[in-house]
Amino acid sequence: MNTEAPHSEKRPALPAEFGSLPKAPTGIDGLDEVTEGGLPRGRPTLICGPAGCGKTLLGLEFLVRGITEHGENGVFVAFEETREDLIANVESLGFDLAQLEADGQLAIDHVSIEPTEIEQSGEWDLEGLFIRLGASIDAVGADRVVIDTIENLFGAFPDKATLRAELRRLFRWLKDRGVTAIITGERGDGSLTRHGIEEYVSDCVIVLDHRVSEETSTRRLRILKYRGSLHGTNEYPFLIHRGGITVVPITSLGIEHDVSGERLSMGVARLDEMLGGRGVLRGSSILVSGTAGTGKSTIAAQFCDAACRRGERALYFAFEESEAQIVRNMASVGMDLGQWVEQGLLKFTCVRPSLAGLEAHLSSMQALVAEFNPSVVVIDPISDLLTAGASRDVSAMLTRQVDFLKVRGVTALFTSLDQHLQLEEANHQIAALIDVWLLVATQKANGERNRSLSVLKARGMAHSNQIREFLLTERGIEIAGIHRFEEVLTGSARIAQEEAHRRGNGGPAEASPGPAPELVAGVPRAGGAQ
Repeated sequence: MNTEAPHSEKRPALPAEFGSLPKAPTGIDGLDEVTEGGLPRGRPTLICGPAGCGKTLLGLEFLVRGITEHGENGVFVAFEETREDLIANVESLGFDLAQLEADGQLAIDHVSIEPTEIEQSGEWDLEGLFIRLGASIDAVGADRVVIDTIENLFGAFPDKATLRAELRRLFRWLKDRGVTAIITGERGDGSLTRHGIEEYVSDCVIVLDHRVSEETSTRRLRILKYRGSLHGTNEYPFLIHRGGITVVPITSLGIEHDVSGERLSMGVARLDEMLGGRGVLRGSSILVSGTAGTGKSTIAAQFCDAACRRGERALYFAFEESEAQIVRNMASVGMDLGQWVEQGLLKFTCVRPSLAGLEAHLSSMQALVAEFNPSVVVIDPISDLLTAGASRDVSAMLTRQVDFLKVRGVTALFTSLDQHLQLEEANHQIAALIDVWLLVATQKANGERNRSLSVLKARGMAHSNQIREFLLTERGIEIAGIHRFEEVLTGSARIAQEEAHRRGNGGPAEASPGPAPELVAGVPRAGGAQ
């Protein structure tokens, strides 16, 4: 069983009714979003899939959430697991079925059907089940019913025509009682279920799957049909974790979030000036891309340090280095990140991307953001996520993450390694989503390698078009002044030119060699939609 933490923040609730069709909210994180409000109220829903995909747990959570969040009592009819096994199995998810039973809100009925007993007693029909189920519904005043699984119930019918007739009777009986029902079924050979008819008599059919691709296990959910309602039609990853089930729609459903005109410092004065003189907009997304060793992580750490100095919280997701390694490395450039960790302003989460699938990373990140409530989030680097999924899936996951952070007003900084074509394509996909794109690189000249930085885009603000040298010093990041000859001077060539100016035998003028250059040192570009 997966144990990744869910994102505890509920998505915005949708209306309980879509059009004229009443719906029963499931309370399952993400499922109400893709079903446009929940399952059809007073009608049966079929949940089908192979063994181990989570059908029983989904049904139980539907009942538990109905009781605890919507005041709708429930009945669970089991044909496989005993009452004791069910209570023990879901205890790890935080569901106390025994207490709900004791409070008269939940009834669990285990029905044992033995083929030998049926053969001895003669013909079999559903009248006994109807009486038993009706008594349980009346005992707790149930609005919700789960029957798990239908194959065990109908395995007693050797005649297919009789089986189908009784199956229709069951669905009609549930509708007549006005309960919102979930019926689970095992996947058949070439059909959704073994009997190949349940999907035709259900008002809503949800298909679960459990697959392994490149050694990564993923559960997925798809709404096959939903009579009388629009619904999401994609495959959606879902997780089983300590808090229950979380459905993760990795494609965003809309672009709606508030914006802010407040500006935040990147922690480097000259970099702020390259961004219109005041830094980035709060709630924006920033991409820092470049080859290995160009200082991407240092820029990210400086951004977190600046946030903590303002008294704000910063959350740093690292896929390559441990917390201790990052803190030690940043100390060499004058940053004491350890002090912010001790004060509770900075939190590191360091894992390998191969630890889990993309949907698990997305869900756990969102859970930590909701729990820690930072104003700044860093993901370093997003290119490492390609080991957990294809480029297209990574892009879809990051789209969801960017939208999630924007809705919360969090300023996000992503780093990305540009080295291979596949990674560059992924960067270009995410670059269309982000607001500010900084490119860092190394330039070779005069037997030296020197770092350079430029602003490729900055939505909503004027920004410099200059390529600037930046240095990693004992005092942190420093952006050098600009010297214009036939090309930008960096390294020893820049130092020699600065020395020549100090001696008064200068050559072309330097653009602002001082500690805080004006933006006119370069040619400012207007911001806007890019």
